[in-house]
Amino acid sequence: MTIGTSILLIAVGAILRYAVNVHSSSFNISTAGLILMIVGILGLILSLLYTAFWADRTTRPRRDAYVDEPPTRRY
Repeated sequence: MTIGTSILLIAVGAILRYAVNVHSSSFNISTAGLILMIVGILGLILSLLYTAFWADRTTRPRRDAYVDEPPTRRY
């Protein structure tokens, strides 16, 4: 799950939890919003941990643009 998807889930969950006032006997929209917010927060935490700790940190050797001589300046 990416960071953008996590933020989208948090936003949709917050809208369902706090902005929608529909009452149904078989489905509780407020609980569904809370579940979406929790999943979004967990996904955001995992995405940030993956980005911070498990990202590829190997440095590649620098390659110079020239081999023998530097390019000459033309005015």
